[in-house]
Amino acid sequence: MLPLSVLDLVPVRLGDTPADALRKSLELARTAERCGYTRYWVAEHHNMTGIASSATSVVIGYLAGGTSTIRVGSGGIMLPNHSPLVIAEQFGTLESLYPGRIDLGLGRAPGTDQATSRALRVDPRAAEHFPDDIAALRMLFDEAEPGQAVRAVPGAGLKVPLWILGSSLYGAQVAAHFGLPYGFASHFAPDELDGAIRIYRERFRPSEQQTRPHAMPCINVIVADTDAEATRLFSSIQQRFVDMVRNRRGLLSPPLDDIESYWTPHEKAHAMRMLACSFVGSPETVRRALQAFIERTGADELMVSAAIYDQAARLRSYELLAEVGQSLQPSRSAMLATA
Repeated sequence: MLPLSVLDLVPVRLGDTPADALRKSLELARTAERCGYTRYWVAEHHNMTGIASSATSVVIGYLAGGTSTIRVGSGGIMLPNHSPLVIAEQFGTLESLYPGRIDLGLGRAPGTDQATSRALRVDPRAAEHFPDDIAALRMLFDEAEPGQAVRAVPGAGLKVPLWILGSSLYGAQVAAHFGLPYGFASHFAPDELDGAIRIYRERFRPSEQQTRPHAMPCINVIVADTDAEATRLFSSIQQRFVDMVRNRRGLLSPPLDDIESYWTPHEKAHAMRMLACSFVGSPETVRRALQAFIERTGADELMVSAAIYDQAARLRSYELLAEVGQSLQPSRSAMLATA
């Protein structure tokens, strides 16, 4: 059985507040834990009214405190926005409170626009130091050396698992160089997925944390009792991506019966290109499509995002997907490559 995990962008839907979104995310995390998902991640975004996970480490603590076994982490922390020491202290604290359950996924993008980056006091050149910051973070999680001038307290010696996240070939190279597991953001940037996973596997160098490559594409999955109902639920995500094309970001909208009335042909082509790694339908429809995707990519794990407007339908989608997951098998070629 292939592991399944959850990426939750903590969407704020039309008519709700961020507090509502956070409470609904905890309900989903508990559902994911009950259904056997491996990990539950939230992502750092800033100045976006439709996403409530900006204080990512705080949200992780809230979710971990409300669950008991599922791994909880970041998908990801945008490392150029932060000092490695501060992140080591934050995640060292989380690991101390919830031992053996915390993941630290790291991204290189700012997670916002240029004006907000300036408000965060981020150096525009900070992303150039991404590999150095990863090395510093890894050192801060190692056992402190005698006489070490700067230590993460808590953090030193805790060896919180690091992941590299990306949507380009660069992230694949960084993950391979450091011998770390790799998550690819194909839920919104699928174009380089196949090439990135290939480079990651070819160049992977075993590390203390990870002896074999572990590739985890993130995809959009919506499951409902019928193809028609899943397609209708998917229209909330489609609207969100059209709004991105229009340079307009807002709250998650209710689904539409006719999405064609919402977009122009150009907007449709652009949005659906970004949403190419989306799997929508009944359990059997999604099962067939996911198994073909696994065979194509050799994915070792799938991380699933599902920004569904109705909370009951959102929970039901993840419940149905967990049942589908019981029959999903790893790619034969990937198993042979890592044997």
